[in-house]
Amino acid sequence: MAAEVLSAAGVAVHLFDAMPSVGRKFLLAGKGGMNLTHSEPADRFAGRYGERRHQIETLLGEFGANEVRAWALGLGIDTFVGTSGRVFPSDMKAAPLLRAWLHRLRHPQGGGPSVRFHMRHRWIGWSDDGVALCFDAPGGTFRVRPRAVVLALGGGSWARLGSNGAWVPLLVARGVAVAPLLPANCGFDIADGWSEHFLRRFAGQPFKNVSLRFTPEGGPAFERKGEFVATATGIEGSLVYAASAWLRQRIIREGSATLTLDLMPDWSVERVQREVSHPRGSRSLSSHLKSRLGLDGIKTGVLYEYLGKDGVNDTARLAGVIKALPLTLVAARPIDEAISSAGGVLFEALDDGLM
Repeated sequence: MAAEVLSAAGVAVHLFDAMPSVGRKFLLAGKGGMNLTHSEPADRFAGRYGERRHQIETLLGEFGANEVRAWALGLGIDTFVGTSGRVFPSDMKAAPLLRAWLHRLRHPQGGGPSVRFHMRHRWIGWSDDGVALCFDAPGGTFRVRPRAVVLALGGGSWARLGSNGAWVPLLVARGVAVAPLLPANCGFDIADGWSEHFLRRFAGQPFKNVSLRFTPEGGPAFERKGEFVATATGIEGSLVYAASAWLRQRIIREGSATLTLDLMPDWSVERVQREVSHPRGSRSLSSHLKSRLGLDGIKTGVLYEYLGKDGVNDTARLAGVIKALPLTLVAARPIDEAISSAGGVLFEALDDGLM
């Protein structure tokens, strides 16, 4: 984006990238559908940034969701709003958008200078005199003395795609305040892990149409409907990612975080209790839950996982757990597995122009 704006203003731009080709993480993000932005109201969208809301809100006011869609359309890529409110390219793919973007950078409208790409150039710091930027390049160390530099170094997730966080000590050594990189939009390990029986039957399967509740320290309770997946070590998926910052902070502070799942968010406690308590005759409990409540598969499995064979026969307790199943998390998954990273250069180290 910065290269595009500068080039359009007539500035000669050189873009250095550690990888052999441009946009590798962009393409990975597009697997399964390229989520460009979200269509929700601006106030709610800004609220997703937590304690940094006010800093981000100002930036979104200048270039928000509508501007992202207009930018894509300017590249010939139409967009649409999915049922979740997320915004996607009309063909759901990242590659056509990237190709159009790179073409415009190399062949700018209005006759401005082309952006020059330097691939396999990994930034490794400054020269001894602190003036030149140094890159590890195919021909050895490459030095350049630009008039201005825009750093777009990424976080620490998916290091094999280029952003490995190696820039952190370089900036810290120059006196820049940097918060440690931490996993964001990540999965979590559950306390004691899933049982072997649960793993064999349900690892990789989704919990659909559930509600997740969690109360952050000093903040309003988070509650949202959606879905997530049971993994070999715990849980991951869009509903978990939405609460991941608060969950991660609680784990760092207290060693664990307990969220609550509502397996039937569209039913009242009273209705669940009534149907669970309905005489089941000779039917098994699993058949009864499927017949009366529509519960089966992984949802029934997690009830047995939490309550055990004896506990599920206590109808009052079973109904309570269907509506409020506690799940204790003990660790975020490693940063290299995360979709993105928290941390980085502190806002307090920047001026209003992000310089």
